[in-house]
Amino acid sequence: MKKILMAVIQFYRTYISPHTRPSCRYIPTCSEYGLTAIERFGAFKGTILTVWRVLRCNPFSKGGYDPVPERKIKKENK
Repeated sequence: MKKILMAVIQFYRTYISPHTRPSCRYIPTCSEYGLTAIERFGAFKGTILTVWRVLRCNPFSKGGYDPVPERKIKKENK
C-alpha cells in the first residue's frame, strides 16, 4: 500500500503539477511532505499527516517551514 500511495504522489508530481501554477504555501511542498510522511510513518499515519497538511495549505494560511515530524523512538521497559 505504501508503494502505491508513493506512486500516486510521484504521478501527480510528474504529470499534473507541471501544468498548474505553484500554490503551496509551505516548505517542503505538500507532495514532498507526503512522500516523506508515508516513507517515515507508513501508509496509514503518513496519509493522515499528508491529508492534514493539504487541508492546512489554503489561501488563508501563512505557510512557512513545516517539516514532517520525526518518528519517536519507543523506550524499552527493563
